[in-house]
Parts: sequence; structure tokens; C-alpha cells
Amino acid sequence: MTDRQILTVAQMQAAEQAIFDAGSSVEELMEIAAGGAAEWIRRIAAGRSITVLCGPGNNGGDGYVIARRMREFGNEVRVVAPMEPATDAAKNARKAWGGSVSTSGEGVRGGLFVDCLFGSGLSRPLSGEHALLLRDLAAHHHHCVAVDLPSGVESDSGALLNDRLPAFDVTLALGAWKFAHWTLPARSIMGTRRFVPIGVTPTEGAAEIVERPRLTAPAVDAHKYSRGLAAIVGGAMPGAATLSAMAAQRAGAGYVKLLAEDHLSLDPTLVCEGAPIDEAVSDPRIAAILVGPGLGREDQARAKLRAVLNADRPCVLDADALILLEGDMLADGARILVTPHDGELVRLCRTFAVIAEGRRDRAIALAKASGMVICAKGPDTFIAAPDGRLVIAPPAPSWLSVAGTGDVLAGIAVSRMATGSEAFEAACEAAWLHGEAARRCGPVFTADELAHQVATAYRACL
Repeated sequence: MTDRQILTVAQMQAAEQAIFDAGSSVEELMEIAAGGAAEWIRRIAAGRSITVLCGPGNNGGDGYVIARRMREFGNEVRVVAPMEPATDAAKNARKAWGGSVSTSGEGVRGGLFVDCLFGSGLSRPLSGEHALLLRDLAAHHHHCVAVDLPSGVESDSGALLNDRLPAFDVTLALGAWKFAHWTLPARSIMGTRRFVPIGVTPTEGAAEIVERPRLTAPAVDAHKYSRGLAAIVGGAMPGAATLSAMAAQRAGAGYVKLLAEDHLSLDPTLVCEGAPIDEAVSDPRIAAILVGPGLGREDQARAKLRAVLNADRPCVLDADALILLEGDMLADGARILVTPHDGELVRLCRTFAVIAEGRRDRAIALAKASGMVICAKGPDTFIAAPDGRLVIAPPAPSWLSVAGTGDVLAGIAVSRMATGSEAFEAACEAAWLHGEAARRCGPVFTADELAHQVATAYRACL
């Protein structure tokens, strides 16, 4: 779906060119894009005065069209343009505006400020003069809206190219989401994000936003094994594996078993298997295995990891398993999902001789090099598949930054794999359910409280 795809600057330019090749002009596309943005701005402004800041390019041209449309809606409109239009479309849009244009923001006040200074093509910092103008106009209006992207943001990386960029109440994405809309630090200044369609068609190889899973109730003849047996390997710190099990029990699997010698569970719903690990993982009824949370890093832990990987089952690797993992442990065609935080991601890149910078590029390169699905968790969670697929999870509450929540994510993931979801799909489902469970927890929660909310997040998907 085009309202889920995330495009790079190059992909967006190609998508727009395809629209032009099909017969539309730049001016026609500008009317569509700016007209859609103007409808959002009309609702936000609610009759208040509007100031539009226009740059020299087609983003500035969008601004002139917005100004004209808002004047037609009956709003009082001012246009500030520190530079003359530089493209034919922007020149035509300014001519159609026909109203006065100020080159300075001095003394300009109003209800709503609309930033159309620079768009997604910006790759260098704003000049000091333009940065000051942007900050000043934002400070002297009650509400601020950015069209496509806030000026001073790098589209592909989400970097802030200038210090002290203003925060916006709403950002209107034109035609497609950009990576900056969903990644830090840029998304922290964008406020509410809204999508404005302009006729962009699906782009092959484009990244996407994780969508709400489409889950169903069990079949009328279901039983615990048909719904999937998820096995979770315990280790030196049993609490972590228990947290994973609590989450797994609420994420769809029909049977969750903890594989741990000498571990006494106080939860009567959790079955503990004390057999030697090689024997325990050989059970043909096991649909997926999680190993890593609380595993430890001694020789016994490494032996458990090898036993799990030798069992040739779909599996999730997390925490200590990511530190112990070696390239020669993986068989060809292994069905593995790993859920590293940043430190573990760097460690895995060293293990598989991957050189890349940033969570997104590391996840993509590591998935290709290792053959594993990578769920690189953090404030921006990227999920990458060996075949090149990439998705970004919707931003989750920052209250997730507490010990044990990663164990909950891993538990959800193994539960989804046990129900039959392949590794990439399971990672997407787990990331969404994890974030939704956190939203339902509200502020200040513990990992076990998060695990219990997984069931309510699941219910939202039925």
C-alpha cells in the first residue's frame, strides 16, 4: 500500500517522474499535493490567520499554492519568501498567488505558521539567515505546520542539519513517507504526522511501516499443539526466560514450555521441562524455540545454544545468545530471527564481518550477510530480511526503556513463530504487539506488567 511505503529521496524523485511520464505536468502535481496539504491546514487553522514561508524550489511552489487556497477558504494569509522562485513551477505558483510577498519575517505574527522553505531534497544546513527566520516565525505563531518535512531535516537519515530547529505541531508528508518521518532525531520535532496522497504508485523494494497484524481466533477444532508449542530455554538467570514465557503465553501459541534444569516455576500455567537440553529440543512437537534471555555466557550456555541450532527448528535468538553466536553455528536455510539492541547489533556485525553505520544500515547488511532476519530494536526499530525487505515499527512509548522489556519482545516473537508465522512476519507482529502493549500500560510499568498487556494488544488485532 502506498500509504505505508517509505521512500528515499531518489525513490521519491523516480516516483514523481513516473507521474510526469504518464502525462501529468509539474504544475498539475503541485496543485494536487499542495491542495491536499491545504485541506489539512484549513482544518487546523480553523479560521485563524496564516503565514506561509516559501523557499525557491518546488516546496516553495507548494507554499504559494497553499497560500492561494487558504485565501480562497477565507483565511487571512501572509507570504514570506526570502528568495525568488527558482523553478518554472514555483514561478507560476507565485504568479497565481498574486498577493504581496515579504522577504522578511520582521513583525510577522499570526495563528498558524506553514513551513515550505525547503523539502526532502535538502542535504546541507540552512544558512544562518534562513535558520533564524524559521525559528523566529515559528516562535511568533500559535501553531506550526511543516509541509513534507521541516526545513533543516535530512530526509534519508533523519538527521537535524541545524541546531535549535523549531518543533512542529503537524507534519504533512506529500506522496510518500520519508525515513525522517519515522526515525530519530527528526521525528522528535514533527508532532503529529499526516499523509497526503498525490498518486504515487507502489515502489519495488521500498521500505514500509509495520502495520497492525491481522490475527484470528483459533479454529473451532484447535488444540494446544495445533496452535503451536513454543519452547523457551532457561539459563543462569531464570527471571528473564520467565518474562519471555509470560509474554509468549499471551501472543497466540497454544503451549509454552520452559526448558530449564532445576528451575521451579511458581506459575501453574507454565510447564517446566528438566530433561537435558539435547533431549528436550528434540521433541518433534516443538514449533519454535527461543534461546538467550537469562542464558548466561559460560560453556554450558554455549552448549545449549548449539543444541538449539542443531535441532533445526524456527528459532529466536536474543540477549546472551547474540554474544555467544558464531558464524559456524548456523546451518544453511536456518529459520532464525534475532532481536539485538545496539550493542548486540554491533557485536553481531563483527561476528559476520559486516561494516555499516547506524541501526538501519547495519540491520540490512547483517541480514544479507548472515541469512537471519534482524529485528534491530531501539527507539527506532528496523526489521530487515535477507532478501532485502525492510520495515520500520511505529514509534513505541519511551516508557519501554526499562529492564526486561526486550525479554517480552522475544517471547512475543517466538510465540508468533510457533503459530506458523515466518521469521520476518513474526518480527513485524511482535514489534507491533510490543508497542501496543506498552501504550496500553500507560506510564511507569514493569516488564511483567507489559507481558500481561500483550493479551489486550492481541485482542485489538482480532
